[in-house]
Amino acid sequence: MARQHPKVAQHRQKRLHDLRAQQHSYNVGDLVYVRDSTKKKDFSPKLQPPWKGPETQKQPPLYLTFSGTFDPNIPEEGPSAPPPGWLDDVHGYQGHHKGGEDDNPLYPPPPAYTPQPELNRNTLVPNVRVPTVSEDVARDALLKFVESKWRYSSKPARNLTFKELKPITVYRYRLETYTETRTSAWQFEPYNGQVVDSPQYGMSPPPWDIPVTLPQRYTDRVEKVRVPHSSFVKMCHKCNGCGRVRCMNCSGKGQKRCMSCHGKGFKRKNGNHKRSSGSTRCTSCHGRGRKRCISCYGQGYKTCSVCHGSQNLLHFIQLTVTWKNNIADFIPDRQPDFPDKKFEQVTGDPFFVDESVLVYPIQGFPDQEICDVSTKMINEHLNRFSSTSRILQQRQTIELVPLTHAYYSYSGKDYSFFVYGVENKVFMSKYPSACSIL
Repeated sequence: MARQHPKVAQHRQKRLHDLRAQQHSYNVGDLVYVRDSTKKKDFSPKLQPPWKGPETQKQPPLYLTFSGTFDPNIPEEGPSAPPPGWLDDVHGYQGHHKGGEDDNPLYPPPPAYTPQPELNRNTLVPNVRVPTVSEDVARDALLKFVESKWRYSSKPARNLTFKELKPITVYRYRLETYTETRTSAWQFEPYNGQVVDSPQYGMSPPPWDIPVTLPQRYTDRVEKVRVPHSSFVKMCHKCNGCGRVRCMNCSGKGQKRCMSCHGKGFKRKNGNHKRSSGSTRCTSCHGRGRKRCISCYGQGYKTCSVCHGSQNLLHFIQLTVTWKNNIADFIPDRQPDFPDKKFEQVTGDPFFVDESVLVYPIQGFPDQEICDVSTKMINEHLNRFSSTSRILQQRQTIELVPLTHAYYSYSGKDYSFFVYGVENKVFMSKYPSACSIL
């Protein structure tokens, strides 16, 4: 019995559907009303007529609205990217196998573009004097720091007594490698009759032979250039050259079952079912049992989102040139009471700047750790970037970051704080007078 009830319900729903189904056929030359979805300015959309006409049918219809059928000539929605083997190979760019945006071959520079370092060459650094901070400068920096903290009182900063100002030598080594990287990928755009620079006009130049305008050094920039003689026109892969795709929301029928009455076209009256019987017309679908698809506006198809209805696509190889300044910093960690991350917020005095196509390790500097880090970083950058990118310029800098440890006393107790950077910023772990709200 349980298996028979669904079958009886299915036959009843089909019978009700067939009673309301109407066959509409249109021929060329018939007078029809055309759906008008355009909106007029300064006019309420609710008051605009949804149809215009009558007009003469000029071509066979692509779908039948009330028959529940669809035009089989309108294809289903295809892939958004060209499938494998869809595009032809271009000489010098055979690394594109998929033809999509995720397939971006990286082209290493030719040997002529790769500079080679000289062996056993070093760079000497002049001597430098450690700067000192006076008591007035330290006091002004502390007052400025206290003013930015609402919990701190300025009275201790004005009345403290300095015991010692201890300058600390802090060096920051920085290596900058300015590189140029070139990748390429297939791109496409709707074809609307524009000029096609196809391979018949010549062979496409190699990636590193395409001229580009160099930006200012040590500035990041990305430029995209269309590879000459790599364009050709092909049918749209998503709509198969139709310009339209079937609406997947309504399966190309233009209508969907009314969810208010479940496709019946009527609802049971409200109230006690024992005392009242019968049904009322569904107000949502006006008794039809179906509603217009809101995704395709009842048309059963959508304009192709790839070719925008032009049916053809212009494919071409797009070269992406990326200039990037790769920076590596190093500061020796020799102050356990001072966090090294604070140095990232301030600048120092660059007393040594060495700039060339390739820089060489530093030798003879008083801090041997800086010399060792210089050799290590230069070799790492050379091995990392020379195989995939073109090294345009390198620059190594040694900055002297001012750091002073100030010891002072207030109300018979000893305290301390740090003054760091050219900006004279202050760091302290404990202040004599601080308000707290419990």
